[in-house]
Amino acid sequence: MNKKKTFQIGVVTSIFNSEVTFKLEEGAIKALISLGLTHRDLLTVRVPGAFEIPLAVKKLFEDGQVDGVVALGAVIRGDTSHYDYVCSAVERGCSALSLEFGKPVGFGVLTTDTEEQALARAGGTHGNKGAETASCVIDMCNLLKALKNKALGLDAHGHQSYNL
Repeated sequence: MNKKKTFQIGVVTSIFNSEVTFKLEEGAIKALISLGLTHRDLLTVRVPGAFEIPLAVKKLFEDGQVDGVVALGAVIRGDTSHYDYVCSAVERGCSALSLEFGKPVGFGVLTTDTEEQALARAGGTHGNKGAETASCVIDMCNLLKALKNKALGLDAHGHQSYNL
């Protein structure tokens, strides 16, 4: 019996600004299910704030539990420079982990000036960035799998290529 292997995907969501982040998480999970994954293929983890996202991602990768991670959060500018430090640290951490482990980390951490802007990107007028990020993670998992299996096709010029 040849059963299709699906990906194991982590969804790490910041609890801080939960009115926004839980909508991102809902969008990500719906997108992953629509792409053929089941709830058993998903491992959801919630962390206190965006700053804690990279540590949770690292643990999921170290334990070999997932093929990729959707990182979700909302950092909304305030009156201090804290915003800049958090945004920078989370982005650097997620980027470094993706390269270190050779697995995709979708960066669905909103960095906005206002809560209204964040809500517009969490299922409002600007779509759901959680869903978009989840789709990107699956695209990258498929690309990495194709590269590993040398499952490339030829483009119009006869070059090996992989198109999403």
